[in-house]
Amino acid sequence: MKKILLLSLVLLSIGVNAQEETDTIKKPDSMVVKVIKYPAGFQAKLNEVYTEINGWKGREDIYYNPTATKPTPVVFNIHGGAWKKGNKEAQGGFDLYFKQGFAVVNIEYRLSGQATAPAAIEDVRAAMLYVVKHAKELNIDPYKIVVSGSSAGAHLALMAGLLQNDNKFDGDFKKVKKYKIQAIIDRSGITDVWDWAYGKNLTSPSAALWLGDKKNDEAFAKTVSPIYYVKKTSPPTYIIHGDADPVVPYQQAQALKAKFDEVGANSQFKSVPGGKHGKYTKEQNDEINKEIIAFLTSIGLIQPVK
Repeated sequence: MKKILLLSLVLLSIGVNAQEETDTIKKPDSMVVKVIKYPAGFQAKLNEVYTEINGWKGREDIYYNPTATKPTPVVFNIHGGAWKKGNKEAQGGFDLYFKQGFAVVNIEYRLSGQATAPAAIEDVRAAMLYVVKHAKELNIDPYKIVVSGSSAGAHLALMAGLLQNDNKFDGDFKKVKKYKIQAIIDRSGITDVWDWAYGKNLTSPSAALWLGDKKNDEAFAKTVSPIYYVKKTSPPTYIIHGDADPVVPYQQAQALKAKFDEVGANSQFKSVPGGKHGKYTKEQNDEINKEIIAFLTSIGLIQPVK
C-alpha cells in the first residue's frame, strides 16, 4: 500500500474525521487530515480540477489502476454536510471498493454559502462527466459507474444517478453521452427537499438555505428532489437509513423505497434498528458493507467468488 503525499492536503488546511483504512494527522488547528491508502498498482490524481465557475475551481481526487488488464468500474463518493459544510478530505471507507478493483473518485462541490441549488447537483454531474471524458487515460469503464454518498451527499448521489443521461444540469458537459450509471448507494439521504424544509416530520433550515431565492418555490424544490426522478429504468439503488435518525426523517427513505416499488425499479432498503444519522455499531456497519458488496454482485458489477 502507498501513502498519498500530504503537501496538497496541508495547503488546504481542512479538517477531517478518522476512518478505518486511513491514517490521521492532527494539524495545528486541531483539525484532522485523513491520509487515504490505496493498493499497489493504483495511482492518485489529487485535487484534479473538473470545472471552474466564476473563479471557483471544482476539485476531485481520483484513485485509479492504470495497470488493470481491462477498464475498471468506478465509484463516485460525495460528502455530506447539509449542503453547507463538509469536504472531500473528510471521507474514507474506500477500501471496501479498492478490494473489489474499483477506481474511486472523491468529489467536492459548491456549498450553499458559495452557490445555492442547483449548483451542487451541477458540480457533481460535472465531476462525474469529467471522468467519463478522461475514462480511457484513467483505465475506467464509463459504463460501470456507481454513485454513493451520505446525507446531503446521498441526495446528490441520488440526483446524479437518477438523472442518468438527462443532461438538464450538465452545463458544458451536455455533449458527453457514452456512459451508464449502474448503481446508487444512498446512506441516510434527503429524498424530498421540500419535505425536509417544511414537512410534518423532522425538518431543517439547511434545506431552505440551500434553496436560496427559491426557498418558497415548491415546484422548483421538486426539480432538485430525487424522489420525483424515480422511474422503471432507474439504476438499481441500495437505500440505508437508521430508524431513529434525528436529522433526516426515516420516512424519506421509506417513501423512496415505496416509489421504487411503485414503478417496478430495482432497489433494496436496509433499515438499521436504532440507527442514528449514519451512526451505527461496528456490527451494523460490517453487515451493511457485506450487503453492499452482495448488491453490486447481484447486478453484475462484481464477479461472484467461485
